[in-house]
Amino acid sequence: MKVWPKGNRNIDFVYPGEDIQSAPKARVTLVGETQRAVEIGRARLMVTAGLFTFAFLSISVRLVDLMVLNGALDTGPTYNAANNQPAPTFRSDIVDREGRTIATTLPTANLYANATEIIDATVAAEALISVLPGLDRADLTRRLESNQRFVYLRRHLTPSEQIAVNTLGIPGLYFEESERRIYPYGPLYSHVVGATDPDNRGIAGLELTFDKTLSQRPAALELSLDSGVQNAVRETLQAAMDRFKATGAAGVVMDARTGEILSLVSLPDFDPKDNGRADTDRQFNRATLGLYEMGSTFKLFTAAMALELGVIAMDSVYDARTPLTVARYTIDDYHAEKRWLTVPEILIHSSNIGAAKIALDAGTPAQQNFLHQLGLLSPLDLELPEIASPMFPAVWREINTVTISYGHGIAVTPVHVASAISAMVNGGILNRPTLLRRDIVHDEDRTRVISEATSKQVRSLMRLVVTEGSGKQAEVRGYVVGGKTGSAEKLDSAGEYSETQIRTSFVAAFPMHAPRYVVLVLLDEPKGLKETFNYTTAGWNAAPTVGRIVAEIAPMLGVYPTTKQPMAPELGTLIEASARISEMALAPAGTGFGGDRAAE
Repeated sequence: MKVWPKGNRNIDFVYPGEDIQSAPKARVTLVGETQRAVEIGRARLMVTAGLFTFAFLSISVRLVDLMVLNGALDTGPTYNAANNQPAPTFRSDIVDREGRTIATTLPTANLYANATEIIDATVAAEALISVLPGLDRADLTRRLESNQRFVYLRRHLTPSEQIAVNTLGIPGLYFEESERRIYPYGPLYSHVVGATDPDNRGIAGLELTFDKTLSQRPAALELSLDSGVQNAVRETLQAAMDRFKATGAAGVVMDARTGEILSLVSLPDFDPKDNGRADTDRQFNRATLGLYEMGSTFKLFTAAMALELGVIAMDSVYDARTPLTVARYTIDDYHAEKRWLTVPEILIHSSNIGAAKIALDAGTPAQQNFLHQLGLLSPLDLELPEIASPMFPAVWREINTVTISYGHGIAVTPVHVASAISAMVNGGILNRPTLLRRDIVHDEDRTRVISEATSKQVRSLMRLVVTEGSGKQAEVRGYVVGGKTGSAEKLDSAGEYSETQIRTSFVAAFPMHAPRYVVLVLLDEPKGLKETFNYTTAGWNAAPTVGRIVAEIAPMLGVYPTTKQPMAPELGTLIEASARISEMALAPAGTGFGGDRAAE
C-alpha cells in the first residue's frame, strides 16, 4: 500500500493495523467526516425506502379498491380520452312496477388509435378486421392513416373483442373505459324509455326526461308500467295490425283510480340500441305525440257533460229521423235508425245527430269548459318529452260544437282520451296521468270533473254499448266490459276527408260495476276482411282487439271473472220508454220533440 506523507490533508484512511488514537490528527479528522457521510447516506436510503414502501402501499390499496370494493374509494372524476372531459358516471337502472329491469348499464371499452404511432395502416386494418369483422376496411384504413393522435375505431367492445384486439399487439391501439345502456326487453318499451347516445346521455323518452336524475342517483327509477301487461298489449296490437293490415297502432292501459299507466304501446316500434338507424315512422310515438280525431268516443264526453249540467236525463229522447243541417253542413248517421232515440240509444247506435243535438242544447261555452276540465284542450302533463298539444278551433262556432260532439274537428292523443275516460268511470275524479309508480295520489294531482251520480250513468251507457251496441265484440265473459267505438275518416293530401281511409278506436273500462282499468286501442287504416263483411269500422277491429287484451291482462292484474253479469239499471228505463219512442216515431217531424228533453 502506498504511504502518503503524514501532513497531507487528502489522506482519507489510516494504515492497516494502525490505532486511530495513534494516528495523526488530520487523519483522525478525515475518518470522522467519512462516518458522517456514511450516516447521511444511510438516512437517504431510509427515506428512499420509505417512499418506495408508501408507493407500494398506495398501489396495493388502489388494487384492492378496484378489484374488491369496485372503485368505492375513488371519489374523483374519470376523464374521456377524446376530449379530456369527465366521462359519464354510471347510469342508474330503470325498472317496472315489479322491479324487473327495463334499462341498465354495463361497463365496456372503446377502441381508439394514435395514428401517429401506427407503423403500417394497411396491415393494422387487416388485422383488426380479422377480429372485428363489422369494420369497414376503407374507412378504417383512412382513420389509421389520418396522422391524428386520437381517432375512435369502435365503441363498446365486448370483453372477448377487447381481448382479441389486445392479443394482436398492434402499437398505437388503446382502450378507453366506457359504459353502454342495455335494454333487456328490446323494442317492448322503446317509446316509453327512449334511448341514449353513444356517450350514454339521454336523447329520447324517459332517458331524456330523467337524464340528470339517472346520472346522479344510485336508486333505480321505478315506473308504473307492468312488463306482463305491456307485452300482452304489444303482442295483441301487433296481431291486429297484421290481421287488418293497418299501417300503425297504439294501445294504452291505465289504472282509473290512480292515473298510473300500466302499458303504453306504439307500433311500429324500434329497438333502443338501434335508435339511430330506426326510421322516423318507427320512432314516432302514436300514443302521446300522435294527434287524432277520435270519432265517436267523444260522444261519452258529450253525454256526461249534458247529464252533469242537467240538460238531459237518461230517458230524454231526440229526433234522429232526418239529417241535421247546421249552416251549410249536413249531419247524418252512419247507420241511421231514422227514429226518435233515447240518450242510451244515441250511444248504443252511435248517432251523430243525437250527439249534435245534445251538444247544442248544452251550448258552446259549456262544451268548451267541460273539455278543458278534462284536459282535452291542453298538452299532457306526462313525464315524456314527446308530447303533442291538442288541435281545436281557434274560433269555436256552432258547427264546431256540433262536430266536436262526435269527435270531429278536434284532435287529441290516445292518452288524453284514456285519462278523461278514467275520470268518467272512477267516480268523477281526473287524475294526472303518470308513467311513474304512484302509491299515493296527492291532492294537486286530482280534480273532480263530474259527480259520482253522473259517473254511474256514464258507466251504464258504456256497458250498454257493449251489450247492445257497436261494441259487442269487446265483450269478455265474466269481466263486465263497457266501452265506446270511434271511427274517424282521415284527411287526405288535399285536406279532404277520405271515404276509404279511416282510423278506428275503442276505449273500454272493466269491470264496470267497480271500474279499475281503462283500455284504449287505436288502429290506423285497418282494412276490411271477408269475416268482417269488408267493414272497416271500429266495432269490427278495434273492439275485438280490446276484448282480447282484457282477457289477457285481467288475470295478471288480479281481476277475476264473475258468474254474475250486473245489468245496467238504465236498460229497464230504455225498455219502458220503447212504447213512447214508437209513438214519437210516427209523429211528423217538427211536432215539438226536436232537440228538447222528451221526458219533460
